[in-house]
Amino acid sequence: MTETLIQVRDLTVAFGQGKSQVQAVRSLSFDLARGETLALVGESGSGKSVTALSVLQLLPYPAASHGPGSSITFRGEELVGAGEAALRKIRGNRVAMIFQEPMTSLNPLHTIQKQVSEVLLIHKGLDKAAARRRVLELLRLVGIREPEKRLDAYPHQLSGGQRQRVMIAMALANEPDLLIADEPTTALDVTIQAQVLGLLKRLQRELGMALLLITHDLSIVRHMSDRVAVMTQGEIVETGPTAELFAHPRHAYTQKLLSAEPRGRPAPVPAEAALLMETSDLKVHFPIRRGVLKRTVDHVKAVDGVTLSVRAGETVGVVGESGSGKTTLGFALLRLVPEATGPVVFQGRRIDGLSAKELRPLRSELQVVFQDPSGSLSPRLTVADIVAEGLAIHEPGIGAAERARRIAAALDEVGLDPAMAERYPHEFSGGQRQRIAIARAMILKPAFVVLDEPTSALDMSVQAQIVELLRELQRKHQLGYLFISHDLRVIRAMAHQVLVMKDGKVVEQGEAEALFKAPREPYTQALLKAALDVVIEEPAAA
Repeated sequence: MTETLIQVRDLTVAFGQGKSQVQAVRSLSFDLARGETLALVGESGSGKSVTALSVLQLLPYPAASHGPGSSITFRGEELVGAGEAALRKIRGNRVAMIFQEPMTSLNPLHTIQKQVSEVLLIHKGLDKAAARRRVLELLRLVGIREPEKRLDAYPHQLSGGQRQRVMIAMALANEPDLLIADEPTTALDVTIQAQVLGLLKRLQRELGMALLLITHDLSIVRHMSDRVAVMTQGEIVETGPTAELFAHPRHAYTQKLLSAEPRGRPAPVPAEAALLMETSDLKVHFPIRRGVLKRTVDHVKAVDGVTLSVRAGETVGVVGESGSGKTTLGFALLRLVPEATGPVVFQGRRIDGLSAKELRPLRSELQVVFQDPSGSLSPRLTVADIVAEGLAIHEPGIGAAERARRIAAALDEVGLDPAMAERYPHEFSGGQRQRIAIARAMILKPAFVVLDEPTSALDMSVQAQIVELLRELQRKHQLGYLFISHDLRVIRAMAHQVLVMKDGKVVEQGEAEALFKAPREPYTQALLKAALDVVIEEPAAA
């Protein structure tokens, strides 16, 4: 019989006290056996991460508290309310955790060697030479090439995938019995995501670890987990073997989650649609300067000879891995990158040679929606002030009544209650904040909009809603979109044309349907395979 590593019984987590107390987790129970993978799934705010942090007792106590009868036992040892000395023996040793965002978990001031060896020095008492050998061994294990050259590197000098691998190396340093992975691939490109998941799967098998996987990506759950527990509003509403739960979901919420993937196709572009934006042989080469005199010795070719056109009512999707030049391309079309060279024609007019002053009247027609609404919305401004920012610049003469009417109309159009106008961004969910960002762009009645990863930070069900909203706005106003994303499911639901970028160049472009059905280039084929099939290839042992 397989050993049960962890037992959670009647776990309750509350934040605050008295009338202001919020129940984050309610009467939660589950078991996890050695070598087993249990996936906790649900939308943001469902209590997944709070549950995971409860296992290691890492919640902000005493602001957080557990209700009477809450119990978490690890190999028979009670963790709820355990002393610091007992927990120290378990954390990072027998139970380890990988967090969603490595940049917030890795110390920017310490080298990779120092951070990985720290765990070994604390729990194993190794000397520095032995710790260094073990660090090299771990970095090889997680697939970091030439680890000797990476020991003295700092986190900012590594790519997103490499940082996540370092996090895994730290978590696995003491060969834990249980690994908690909290959204371990959310911030990664699809190809890197497949590599990291394959690595986790191989290491789990080799070390006999149990894996508690927290994610909102159901395609990952389908391929990684043995059992699934579906959470909403702090409760597990359904649990069972993965294949069975996906084939026959019983609870209404589970059914909703499974059907939430962005679906459908964009409305066809009218044959008579006007040409909005076009460019040919567009380049953005950033100079590399060295020496005392800062002479240019080379260039970073962020965008290298891109040609495209966007018509009214058309979406051109741009896909590729991080660093491929997608965002730089979008900003170059909006004339926000001074280094850009090449003709940019908007509504029949060359705009690449215009000064900032000459461009200002056109800015209302050229808008952008960013990836992270939390970062692009000022926390100090009300929703009304945020949405009306553009009006203050482009239509300063309108009265207060007309301003209020336009704000209300913009919020209503994106599916928000105009009564929310006096609230602040932190009072809204991620999906609502993205709707506010879209309203800010739409209030000026633009013709061309750059959408820079507008759904990547959202739950899948919210993604589907935002995709539907963007399609409806496009149909209603005949907007032209440049839609930048590494999520090919979203691109498939949104785009008429697709550009595949790699190292600043377009490696393939064409009609979306044809490209998805029969990609010609090996790079495109690899992207589609990693994103749509979620083929998790386990790397060979180091």
